Amino acid sequence: MKAGDTSAPTDRGRIEPPTLTAIRKAADLLRAGDIVGMPTETVYGLAADALNPEAVRKIFAAKGRPADHPLIVHLPDASHLPQWAASIPKGAIALARVFWPGPLTLILKREAGVPDEVTGGQDTVGLRVPSHSIALGLLQQFGSGIAAPSANRFGRISPTTAAHVHEELGDKVAMVLDGGACAVGIESTILDFSRDVPEILRPGAITADDIARVIGRRPRVRGEVEEGAPVGVADAPRVSGALAAHYAPRTPLRLVAAAHLVEEAGMLVGEGSRVAVLAHTTPNPHDARLIWHAAAPDPAAYAHDLYAALRELDTLGADFILIEALPSGPAWRAIADRLGRAAVGSGAEQDET
Repeated sequence: MKAGDTSAPTDRGRIEPPTLTAIRKAADLLRAGDIVGMPTETVYGLAADALNPEAVRKIFAAKGRPADHPLIVHLPDASHLPQWAASIPKGAIALARVFWPGPLTLILKREAGVPDEVTGGQDTVGLRVPSHSIALGLLQQFGSGIAAPSANRFGRISPTTAAHVHEELGDKVAMVLDGGACAVGIESTILDFSRDVPEILRPGAITADDIARVIGRRPRVRGEVEEGAPVGVADAPRVSGALAAHYAPRTPLRLVAAAHLVEEAGMLVGEGSRVAVLAHTTPNPHDARLIWHAAAPDPAAYAHDLYAALRELDTLGADFILIEALPSGPAWRAIADRLGRAAVGSGAEQDET
């Protein structure tokens, strides 16, 4: 406390170990209309009572998130689906049985009582059951749906530890439950089941092939090309994480093909820039202005490390971050999606107020 400051100290934003007492406290805070940091297997969420419009608006205020940007509702288990979805296709039920709890969000037609603040004013709602034991414990204590987008300022790097949440939001949240580092590390797959043809609107750990094995047909994938024409249609619902600029560091970020990475890094260093690199490629001899980080070799480990690595690179005072372009293939699709959006949104001039 500063000299002369007579205001009472506050415990807001405090990181709490995930004891039963802390989980019950978090549930009570949610019932009171406050917001808390909640671990999930994907990233940390900024949680509020999804049926309380005033509480949900606190999420948007804390993040600086546009009001028409829909949220995902986390449920205690699949038995809560009928309270939130007006119609549930058989394929969606089959997917919930296989992948819930887990990193799959289903977009379904909303029930009448779901607040517009959650859906962005649309007639659809995103629903999932997380697999993190602390998230499930909180959901079971709370007993209803919790809206929980990533607990960071809008457009910036998603948090995968409790410390990241505290760094991002401080006392804007009532408390942060510490569930350790997130196991998956990137956001859930979002599958639209509100129209005639299922479509992946955001890739994640659960792939189109995984889904096809359950429902007997491969969903469309936004951005894929099939028979020479873009897949997907213009009336797809708006969903989280689908803007061109997202997940972004303040340091300008470039994606560079492996064949050109060493050359581009050397050129930037030669021009006097300080450069941070995340790559599979072995670096050239060290230069004080070149900081080279080895990327994890397989997709699961890369995804787990991604946001923590971006945060670390963003704190190094570099002029540029260079990321080696990823291998092709479905296993890398979700990571490539996040890095592409991070590159578009990177740079201090893109920062939100």
